[in-house]
Amino acid sequence: MASKLNPYVTFEGNAREALEFYRDVFGGELNINTFGDFGNDTGGEASKVMHGQLETEAGFTLMAADNPPGQDLTVGNNHSISLSGDDDEMLRANWKQLSDGGTVMVPLEKQMWGDEFGMCADRFGVTWMVNIAGQQG
Repeated sequence: MASKLNPYVTFEGNAREALEFYRDVFGGELNINTFGDFGNDTGGEASKVMHGQLETEAGFTLMAADNPPGQDLTVGNNHSISLSGDDDEMLRANWKQLSDGGTVMVPLEKQMWGDEFGMCADRFGVTWMVNIAGQQG
């Protein structure tokens, strides 16, 4: 799999509705995982979108989620850039450079879905999410 760079938008509880709207606009296949799918069923969060991904036939990818519990959302700052793939060496080097001089919000480490994931704001304030695909099989 080649590495991909695409937008990731955060919503205040209506990510599913937004993703379904974008699917209607662009077509394609929509996959949604909720917080409940990963065992978070507290505070009414179970049905909210932890991660949604729309892959269109035109090659567009749009990722989105509902704002995680306990975090503030400021419209206008509700987007980031997702860098994902399975090129471990390249993505680790990208992470190192992006996080250098910035702020790490989530350290690059193995996550419950099996991949390594980290989130940081670079020194210019741009939020990046780096996801290194786990070994399949």
